[in-house]
Amino acid sequence: MSTDKVRSTKLKFKGEKTKKKRRRDSDDEEGVSSSRRRKDQDDQDPETWVVPEDPVEIRGPTFIIHPSDPFPISVNFDSTRNRIILHSLEKDQAEEGAEPPNILERTPTDVSQVWVITRVSGSPTINLRTGTGDGKFLSCDKHGLVSADREARGPQEEWTPVIMPDGMIAFMNVYEKYLSVDEVAGGSLQLRGDSEEVGFGERFWVKIQSKYKREAHEEKKKKEGMSDVGKADEAGTNRIYQAWGAGRSIVSQSDKKELKRARKEGRLAEALLDRRAKLKSDRFC
Repeated sequence: MSTDKVRSTKLKFKGEKTKKKRRRDSDDEEGVSSSRRRKDQDDQDPETWVVPEDPVEIRGPTFIIHPSDPFPISVNFDSTRNRIILHSLEKDQAEEGAEPPNILERTPTDVSQVWVITRVSGSPTINLRTGTGDGKFLSCDKHGLVSADREARGPQEEWTPVIMPDGMIAFMNVYEKYLSVDEVAGGSLQLRGDSEEVGFGERFWVKIQSKYKREAHEEKKKKEGMSDVGKADEAGTNRIYQAWGAGRSIVSQSDKKELKRARKEGRLAEALLDRRAKLKSDRFC
């Protein structure tokens, strides 16, 4: 029997710590696997560049790549000329004589390749601000012209990230058109924002830093916890305000609409107390 070790094909990002695998008796323990995955994410270097899996994770410093042929390109901002540049990644991060890295292994090598994404809490839209210069916002007008020369944000500076099944992302503007890489006269490439559908030109790989992905998860957990506290436990409330004797909970179909209306108006407890008094009165009459 061969004793050669099998080499792992798992992708590793720059800065990611190597972890030793622990053998388990059962691989179908979903809860254990998910908790282990969360622990691995928590142990990651906060500066590690990772791929977002949910639109709410897209925030902070961001690296945007398009898988153009023959070489992928990154969306850059030239602060000297005050314009957007689509930069070829042909030579970036590739040692002389070596094959270039996989597109998902690439990380920014210059500050001009980094955009800073912000969002209003609870909003599905984001703003993309340049990481160099005075911090201009990426915008698109009604004709599909894309620029980054505005210092204030408005509707034309809002983008909605749409995650595709393969993990790539499309950016939809306020006019419900998509950001795309378009070839113009002379074979050069430029960004436009007037595509009706998502095709190859409208799909981008986006990478964010691990700490912002973790931050998004923590905010989501906090929000879910707050929503659970705010939910009305009707059965429990009935037992508190309506039950007596052996703890019987009495619910009348005729009062269902009234209770529903009271809950919408924020006076459910008061309505249940009134109902309890009425039921007791009817019982002892």
